[in-house]
Amino acid sequence: MAKDPQEWMRQARYDMRTAAYLLRGRRYGYAVFMCHLSLEKALKGIFQRVKGHAPPKTHNLLYLIETVALSTPEELLQPITRLNRLSVVTRYPEDLREMQREFGPARTRELLQKGKEVLRWLERKFSEL
Repeated sequence: MAKDPQEWMRQARYDMRTAAYLLRGRRYGYAVFMCHLSLEKALKGIFQRVKGHAPPKTHNLLYLIETVALSTPEELLQPITRLNRLSVVTRYPEDLREMQREFGPARTRELLQKGKEVLRWLERKFSEL
């Protein structure tokens, strides 16, 4: 049974708040992971609303954007692409210490700020559908 599109968006907002919580708790890699997951769920909510059926089982943000034919503003495309690449690193880290070195407070704060901007844009797109 597919989720209601509104439920995808509720979970996307919840996950972004969780990312902020993890940032405050200095769990940087997991904060980035939750930021990506938030955008993934928002895109899946848009997919479900546009297509009328459950979204594909994918973590690829760019694929989801392409599938629903969203015209992405240039200033948001770069952070989406970055978060898309980082998904694998945060989802399946080869080495926890390496992930901890890669995601410090400044980099994580910047990624979450951009992720929040993307989520706000996705929420506006969702409400326009």
